[in-house]
Amino acid sequence: MSMEYVRSLRCSLVAGRASAQAAQETRRAILHAAAELTSLEGLDSISIGRLADSLSMSKSGVIGQFGSREQLQLATVQAVFDVFIERIWMPVRDLTPGLPRLLALIEAWVDHAAAPPYAGGCAVAQMTYDFDDRPGAVRDLLAEGRTAWRQRLAKEITRAREAGDLPDHIDSEQAAFAINAVVTGITPARALDGDVPVRAWAVVAIRALLGLPPD
Repeated sequence: MSMEYVRSLRCSLVAGRASAQAAQETRRAILHAAAELTSLEGLDSISIGRLADSLSMSKSGVIGQFGSREQLQLATVQAVFDVFIERIWMPVRDLTPGLPRLLALIEAWVDHAAAPPYAGGCAVAQMTYDFDDRPGAVRDLLAEGRTAWRQRLAKEITRAREAGDLPDHIDSEQAAFAINAVVTGITPARALDGDVPVRAWAVVAIRALLGLPPD
């Protein structure tokens, strides 16, 4: 094998890695813009043209990353869930199971809802309102993500109850449903009710649902 061939191969590998990294960065930028638009106007507001204009890209550059509008919507849903998990579950997953981790998870979730990463608030809630009664792949992915999160929350509640940190009468599934209802209400309260302490109120409400005194 000649040195010239080796140098050529190395250059090709470096160029390939750079090209792949650039494609990933472009994809992340498109999905962030799509999630931002979704939080403001809903998932149906996403179009190849609007994203291309907002990112100063060609339409072919956007569609080439996804193939179709539905695939773009599905990728946006997954990206929003990925951010959700990264901000809420990842920082607390290594904490002691039971009440410490449950309360840290709830604090992170409330913080996420009270200070969301998107201008329009909770993108998960917005997408749910849009697609909860519309059969199809987008609704299925939303339902899958929401179910997985509810199961995670219920599991953490069960662990805290079994550790003796919560009252025995607490039903994990029902409590998870109620906590989700409280947190989902943060976005409209923050947007419509003015300068009210939504975060503090939400935490007090959730602690009451779990049979805990105010912090």
